[in-house]
Amino acid sequence: MELDIKQIMERLPHRFPMLLVDRVIEMVPGKSIVAIKNVTMNEPFFTGHFPHHPVMPGVLIIEALAQAAALFSFEESDAKPADKKMAYYLVGVDGARFRRPVVPGDQLRLEATADKISRSICRYNAKATVDGQLVAEAKIMCAIRVLED
Repeated sequence: MELDIKQIMERLPHRFPMLLVDRVIEMVPGKSIVAIKNVTMNEPFFTGHFPHHPVMPGVLIIEALAQAAALFSFEESDAKPADKKMAYYLVGVDGARFRRPVVPGDQLRLEATADKISRSICRYNAKATVDGQLVAEAKIMCAIRVLED
């Protein structure tokens, strides 16, 4: 299963500059995903991180992995993170390692597999690569919360 940017925006509440998934190239609902984030010089974080040597912040790579994971976690559910009645929060990151900088012109390949998906907590094994080289990896935990009116 593949998703374009319009389909991603129907499923996630994030918008520029915080939407960090551009395309889904493989997805097995409830199991795994492979998505793409094209890293361009016009990203707002490059203005200050760092003007003389632009590097994508590691926390944003982790956020991109969490957004990708949300896409496959809810595909078979009636509720989606884009629903205004629920929130999907990143609540834990374990074993995060950053192997090399991500710079403008890179294409991040975001891969996540489910370790556990329930109604309230989801755990994933996630990694990001550029040109087949590992740039980041982590175990990610997200919480699902129903928002009160």
